[in-house]
Amino acid sequence: MKPLYTATATASGGRNGHVESDDGLISLDLAIPAPMGGPGGGSNPEQLFAAGYAACFHSALQFIAGQSKTDVSGSTVTGRVTIGARDDGPGFGLAVHHEVMLPTLSQSDSEKLVAQAHEVCPYSNATRGNVTVDFTVTGGQA
Repeated sequence: MKPLYTATATASGGRNGHVESDDGLISLDLAIPAPMGGPGGGSNPEQLFAAGYAACFHSALQFIAGQSKTDVSGSTVTGRVTIGARDDGPGFGLAVHHEVMLPTLSQSDSEKLVAQAHEVCPYSNATRGNVTVDFTVTGGQA
């Protein structure tokens, strides 16, 4: 891999701690979510992963669309990251579900674009074979 950029962040205190990027642009207190038995009131690693993956995937959509001069204005990606006990052994696993809205494209064209973006997105490539990733795709044109 030919590096283009390296992001750096430091965590302290785990899920009830703090995370900060080396440039200070991210500085968040973390808290275990109430549904997991924690106090809530802070962000958590799953939210951060959902935000990062959704933003990265949206950029992949825009990249693929740009190559074919396809209009994807008004498009959105909502990422949902679920954590739970693994079915196949000890520990925990993640699952990702993206809701992709492409109001300027037909359903068929939207599904094709999402499939192409899933092949080039760095998060998709990093999770492939390790994390279940699925999509709900909604096009806006008949």
